[in-house]
Amino acid sequence: MAPLSNEKGYNEFLLEIKERIRQSQYSALKAVNKELITLYLDVGQKIVQKQEKHGWGKSVVETLAIDLQKEYPGIRGFSVQNLWAMRQFYISYKDDSKLLPLVGEIGWGANLVIMNRCKDNLEREFYLKMTRKFGWTRNVLINHVENKSYEKTMLGQTNFDKALPAKYAGQAALAV
Repeated sequence: MAPLSNEKGYNEFLLEIKERIRQSQYSALKAVNKELITLYLDVGQKIVQKQEKHGWGKSVVETLAIDLQKEYPGIRGFSVQNLWAMRQFYISYKDDSKLLPLVGEIGWGANLVIMNRCKDNLEREFYLKMTRKFGWTRNVLINHVENKSYEKTMLGQTNFDKALPAKYAGQAALAV
């Protein structure tokens, strides 16, 4: 059988199939991530509920981590530290119908950075959306948070071009 690689249109066909495979892989990764974030929110909720209902203290998280690690050896997501993070994650987002859908669209590590380093929900929303939009890695996100991209973006938003004559709008923006 003669190779098709020299046939007219084959290379374009191959590129098309490869792109479709990449798209499918990305879609699957996004679905897995969303399910993982949903799981972490659910685990956090259950920890909070059991602590409130039964008056359990900190030891429940430590005991749960040990038991889950025995049941699922090699899975790092159920450490004591991560279970505490799930609990805090649930508490931070449970009542926020605007942010709750956004957290499932980025990775767990990026969510932890945003939850732990952002002061308010507007700042969290900014970084959640930017991370999703630009596909920032955790390290890129940390860099943006440390460089105060949110504050710089907010300062750069003015209505000078609408409120001032053109000759003064530029000067006002520079002054800010």
